[in-house]
Amino acid sequence: MKKQKIDKSDFAIRLETSRSAVDRILDPDCPSTLMTFAKAANAVGKHLKISLA
Repeated sequence: MKKQKIDKSDFAIRLETSRSAVDRILDPDCPSTLMTFAKAANAVGKHLKISLA
């Protein structure tokens, strides 16, 4: 978000959610689903890639 200069309000619009939901997504103490992380990555033009070793 910082590199692309996207604030939380713009991020919420891209995710089609509320600003408070964005705060929860960005809070490391608040659990989120992998689907939520995938949508968040997609909103900033990235892809979520998970690897298990």
